[in-house]
Amino acid sequence: MPDWAFQMNCAVTVCDADGVVVYMNEKALETFSKHGDMRGRNLIPCHNEKSVSMIRHMLATGESNAYTITKNGVRKMIYQTPWRVEGRIAGLVEISMVIPAEMPHYDRG
Repeated sequence: MPDWAFQMNCAVTVCDADGVVVYMNEKALETFSKHGDMRGRNLIPCHNEKSVSMIRHMLATGESNAYTITKNGVRKMIYQTPWRVEGRIAGLVEISMVIPAEMPHYDRG
């Protein structure tokens, strides 16, 4: 199977249950280039106390986290969610995508 996520137009970063980065797609490597290639390194030291608390919470409970940010004048949506192997939490996936300042919203019943 091809690495379908590698050239997606959003950053995809995956860590294991210990916080070690096991995958970064091309956009994630570009986004976090100032930190160098994080694959094989622990992401916990790169985060503040509040973020570390959320990472630990998601790993313990299986809950997801979503929010928007503006960074360098660019608005992004961040979605973080656990990934599982045989039903057990194996780590986290973060998808970061650029979004417009104004977005349409549709209610579909």
